[in-house]
Amino acid sequence: MLGKIIEILENSVLLKLTDNFNTKINLINKYVMIDDEKSKIIGEIVSVKNDIISINLLGELINQEFVFGLLGKPSLDAKVYLLTDEASSIIIGMEGESSNQKLLIGNSPIYENVKIGADINKFFSNHFAILGSSGSGKSSGFARIIQNLFTMKKYIAYNANIILFDAYGEYHHAFQSISTMNPNISFKSYTTNLNYSESELLRIPVWLLGVDELALLLGVEKHSQLPIIEKMLKLVNVFAREEKEVIKHKNDIIARAILDILSSGRSASQIRDQIFSILSTYYTKDLNLETPIIQPGYNRTLRQCLIIDSTGKIREMEVIMTIIQSFLDDTLELSMPKGAFAYTLEDLEKALDFALISEGILKSDKIYDENNLLKVRLHSLIHSDNGEYFKYPDFVSKEEYIRRILTTSGGRKAQIINFNINYIDDSFAKVITKIYSKLLFDYSKSLLNRGQITFHIILEEAHRYVQNDIDQFLLGYNIFERIAKEGRKYGVLLGLISQRPNELSNTCISQCSNFLIFKMIYPDDIEYIYKMIPNITYEIVNRFKILSPGSCIAFGIAFKVPVMIKLEMPNPAPDSSNSDISKIWFLEQKQN
Repeated sequence: MLGKIIEILENSVLLKLTDNFNTKINLINKYVMIDDEKSKIIGEIVSVKNDIISINLLGELINQEFVFGLLGKPSLDAKVYLLTDEASSIIIGMEGESSNQKLLIGNSPIYENVKIGADINKFFSNHFAILGSSGSGKSSGFARIIQNLFTMKKYIAYNANIILFDAYGEYHHAFQSISTMNPNISFKSYTTNLNYSESELLRIPVWLLGVDELALLLGVEKHSQLPIIEKMLKLVNVFAREEKEVIKHKNDIIARAILDILSSGRSASQIRDQIFSILSTYYTKDLNLETPIIQPGYNRTLRQCLIIDSTGKIREMEVIMTIIQSFLDDTLELSMPKGAFAYTLEDLEKALDFALISEGILKSDKIYDENNLLKVRLHSLIHSDNGEYFKYPDFVSKEEYIRRILTTSGGRKAQIINFNINYIDDSFAKVITKIYSKLLFDYSKSLLNRGQITFHIILEEAHRYVQNDIDQFLLGYNIFERIAKEGRKYGVLLGLISQRPNELSNTCISQCSNFLIFKMIYPDDIEYIYKMIPNITYEIVNRFKILSPGSCIAFGIAFKVPVMIKLEMPNPAPDSSNSDISKIWFLEQKQN
């Protein structure tokens, strides 16, 4: 027996050690059983001072199974015993490890030879976060967990879809040979390095982007800019298609833009120049500068009718308006392309130019000031390296594009898909991760059988992307927050890996059900975790500061109790080590 209970507090008891107890034994974080005849209560030793032990009460043993939480308290006469390694395994161990119910996380640093696992369903059916300071072992820990998942002896996680956004390009080394560990598992990688040929270049079909995605891509900042984006998409549905398919639509929208100019009240020279500008770029076989205008006694072209006479007026104004009005068709409505055909960023630029014209940009300085920035950004994107990521080689539907993402070049199902976003800046990387996350979320929502396919979106350096952004104000939602709140029922789950949790979206972190927290020393981050994560105590928080690299505190619904874990190094490890300064700096001097 360990000692005698001397005080019972709200969630803990104080115990006086027996006189003959071996004080050389390290008791901190060991489990005890408090046998009270009617109940067997499990507690954890959190402090030892002057032979007085403080024990946090955790739960009960009922029919040899641990149940978290208590309905009652022990009596002062209850007997207290240290749990053996075997007994502790009931609480933190890997019972059922030969099934597909438990995933090995690591080993107990407190109990020798006790393996610690997580309930697979409770862990991967919910959002999770892996947090810790730089160098604490987050990347290696995550890599080890995934390697453990895909090298289970009896079961194969064949239908898993781990979508990993790799901020530093460090996971390729950890997972590229996963098929040698298990030939049924495949790894696929995409890169943002335009000069790297060993991985497939990240490419996104432009026609799969909707108003929201394009708004993010073009950095929309005002609600008034969203209608222009929508108009651009409706116009690309006309301008980027074969003329014979849409000639009535094309004639109608060009004619309306010209009529707006004719009735603008501007000078004759401005009207002529603007019409020339439009019809030099936007025209059809029916409506162009050479369109014949037939009048009694003479035939002329539209170009000739735009001549300004000696009085400074366009004499044939009424004739021009009559001809242009003949191309109007009030029965037609513009519609969104909805990913039905392929088009390019250049097609969007052409459509945006016309959208600005048709919305009155030539008549309103305010509209020009608010929306010309979109034109500049789109043009800059097209002519930058980032434009390469939107040059898709052939037409694909959304369903086919997702199928390709999940399939290797050899036609095998890929379980780990790594997007190396190391070669683009943070602002563009944030847009890319949001575009893919929304694509997967929308696809999952469209499935008839909800949750039949699961996607685990893992964000390394999540604080760069999962933030309290303008999206909520601008679009009415932030895609990561929407997934955090709704994703579980559709099978879309987030995994957040971050060294700066206080920079993460509050909504996202609050929706995580499982946490692996490595060494953390920054006070603001520690305080943030304490405030944001439910059911966490200061005893647990204080342990964050003293964890060794590769060790973590794991807690959440996948674990019976908060538990300290020492994770084994992954093999192979991610390419995340620091620079070897002693090797880089120093040369051995030759002795004279």
